[in-house]
Amino acid sequence: MRFKSSIKNISTFTKFTASLSSLGKVAWVRLDSDQVRFTIIPEQGTQVWAVLSIDSIFESYLIQSATPNNTINLELPLAPLYRALRSAQSATSASLRLTKKDNIPLLSLTIVTNTISSGSSAGAFHAGANFDRNGFGGGDGEDIHIDLHDAGGHDRETVITQDVPVRVLNAATVEGLHEPRCREPDVHILLPSLLQIKSISERFTKLASTASSSGSSATASLVPSANTPGPRLEMAANMHGKLRLGIKTDALNISSVWTGLSNPELDPSQVEGGEEGIREHPSTRMKEKGEDGWAAVRIDGRDWGRVLSVGRLGGKVVACELTSFLD
Repeated sequence: MRFKSSIKNISTFTKFTASLSSLGKVAWVRLDSDQVRFTIIPEQGTQVWAVLSIDSIFESYLIQSATPNNTINLELPLAPLYRALRSAQSATSASLRLTKKDNIPLLSLTIVTNTISSGSSAGAFHAGANFDRNGFGGGDGEDIHIDLHDAGGHDRETVITQDVPVRVLNAATVEGLHEPRCREPDVHILLPSLLQIKSISERFTKLASTASSSGSSATASLVPSANTPGPRLEMAANMHGKLRLGIKTDALNISSVWTGLSNPELDPSQVEGGEEGIREHPSTRMKEKGEDGWAAVRIDGRDWGRVLSVGRLGGKVVACELTSFLD
């Protein structure tokens, strides 16, 4: 198998990886001739099924495999990849390829930077930072190679290669993994700024946690573990541009409401049954109920805050689908 690419949009790829790393330590990455998929399935919490179009990130993209559609499946630690990409922000070029060293598969990021040098020098060195030859999870460091090339006391070219250990997965390992199928949404709405929602969500979650802790035993720990479920927020929306985010406990009942938001029209070509399918769609029936027709879900406050980290990709609104089922 073979994978080699050059990255044209380093900033977006870095922010995307940072968002994923806040939701899980390891991702299943599926590379093929058409797209790149990142999937995170934690023991508990939010699953991530993200798709990147090749043209949105890569300038050149070469993949070869004996499997259908040249598919390559990798288990990839996200933190080392994020650190490697973050170091490439000022690079003049960056490339990503699948390679192997000492029989260990690696995803190698090579970046080239140019700086003005006052002297004439040339050299190269290798730095290995706690390289874990057994795998992933820890993300203690990447294998780093640095080459310096100085051209007559003017521009100096620095080439840095960082190796992230990966595990190649065979088709049988991932064939049982499928994106969950959800029924058609009762409401679809464009969210306000994700950074604004994140700030309010974290404030509500903190208030609920503080209230809960103050009412608990004095010996109870006030620092929840990463696996401890957080307070449940309720998010509700209707098909008339209103969104409500709140939390209700024995100690408090608070909410924030947004109005004047957009409920985008459905595309008949994307709905089963076309125009007839839209007329029978749950969101159409919900809209007919007027402003009293709300759909609502309860979500884990801490987990929701991590999901909203995708706002770092631009802070723009995204479509949100809500069902009327309260879990």
